[in-house]
Amino acid sequence: MKAMITQVRSFERSVQLLMVNQFTINLGFYMLMPYLAQHLAGNLGLAAWLVGLILGVRNFSQQGMFLFGGTLADRLGYKPVIIAGLMLRIVGFAVLGLVDSLPALLAASAATGLAGALFNPAVRAYLAQDAGERRVEAFALFNVFYQAGILLGPLVGIALTGVSFRLTCVVAAGVFAVLSVVQIRALPARTAPPDPDRSAVTVLSQWRTVVTNRPFLLFSLAMIGSYALSFQVYLALPLEVKRVAGDGHVNTMGVGLLFAASGLATIFCQTRLTTWCKRRLGPGLSMVAGLGCLAVAFLPLLAATALTVPGQGPARWALAVGPPLVSALFIALGTMLAYPFEMDTIVALAGNRYVATHYGLYNTISGIGITLGNLLTGVTLDAARNAGAPALPWAVLAATGGACALAVLGLHRTGRLTLAPEPRPHPATV
Repeated sequence: MKAMITQVRSFERSVQLLMVNQFTINLGFYMLMPYLAQHLAGNLGLAAWLVGLILGVRNFSQQGMFLFGGTLADRLGYKPVIIAGLMLRIVGFAVLGLVDSLPALLAASAATGLAGALFNPAVRAYLAQDAGERRVEAFALFNVFYQAGILLGPLVGIALTGVSFRLTCVVAAGVFAVLSVVQIRALPARTAPPDPDRSAVTVLSQWRTVVTNRPFLLFSLAMIGSYALSFQVYLALPLEVKRVAGDGHVNTMGVGLLFAASGLATIFCQTRLTTWCKRRLGPGLSMVAGLGCLAVAFLPLLAATALTVPGQGPARWALAVGPPLVSALFIALGTMLAYPFEMDTIVALAGNRYVATHYGLYNTISGIGITLGNLLTGVTLDAARNAGAPALPWAVLAATGGACALAVLGLHRTGRLTLAPEPRPHPATV
């Protein structure tokens, strides 16, 4: 841990702030969002379809507006777009806890989603620019802070929600308010790398540059399945724990263990693993190895379907928690292997031009992957249960990971993951 702190301190102050920024964003978000559905259905008594609508509006407004947020960051500068996103989160979270009318809840949910669409591409583009040649190292540390926020947020949230959900919303909004003040005062202003034609470039031509970037689009499509697979920590794995363990404390503790194990693995192993990959594998093969781990992650669950579920007792608990836990650790390993190089590859394929816009479109494509992946996984789980073929979902998920690994390997071997070294201008201060 001391070595990691030293590593963080070796970066510019702006990079350090962005890492703390992402930790705090996830802390505030995850202390509230896991308990929002329970509040809407329980405290407010909304119908299930209305709860789904409110949550869906948040997801749609974020995934659908990533390209818009990245475009604004490239045109207006990274800092103002980051601050705007944080301000929207303050308003959105405060309203979620203080109102009970459907129009206000929908507006607040849309605001929280749009906030993410604003600051996510801007933060990553800013980090890539200021980290310079140390981008991979910076994104590895960034992932540590990212996962730490996800790990701590629900723990803080459950304590606050035990008092009242309104308190949770107020505290979450307060976290974003403090973060906004810190960013306004301490985060240097940055613009995208100089573009001599920027004043003459329209938004449509900016988008045309991105959507006609064939290597970038091929890479985005090759990686789309990885996001669907990574998200199964929140969908298929908890459902499998519940299927075997049933309702009760074993289910609750098992699901909590999945999240804790994957988060702690990232916190303690990410930077060392990235250093090893840089030295031994390089970017392309590191991503292929990561996708391969995502494929392997579902094999323990596939093997477990051949076992008879025992009666109540330690053997049943072990079968309920053991295979999903191993799967969660492999998913974490796959993400650790791929993520820093994935983020760096996007910058390289962008040619250091419209980086935030590229990140925005990439986030939208990955969001589509998550949505379709969850839908198809749910359909496959139901179909497998009805057909008496429990191995089917895990085989399909493993095959998806293998297909993604082969696709990225093909791009790597044909040289489509690397471009000529882009210019490294000094960060523009405004």
